[in-house]
Amino acid sequence: MKKQELIHLHGLLAEVHTQVESWDENEVPLEAYNELGVRPTSIHKSKTDHKDAVFRLITGITGSFDEEEQTRVAATAD
Repeated sequence: MKKQELIHLHGLLAEVHTQVESWDENEVPLEAYNELGVRPTSIHKSKTDHKDAVFRLITGITGSFDEEEQTRVAATAD
């Protein structure tokens, strides 16, 4: 993935984070992401920094979902 594409993905995930916080009315745990200090607008940062930020952001977003909310979907087609 090119750096420009990674920055775009980073920006999209930041929007997902905002949306998830508005649904849950709870804060998404992003301590690890905030420690890194890389934002989608930090275009001067390296590709590796943005990749790390994307993974930390995804971990925080998915960590905010409760296991109770997850329901299994049958693997059959109509």
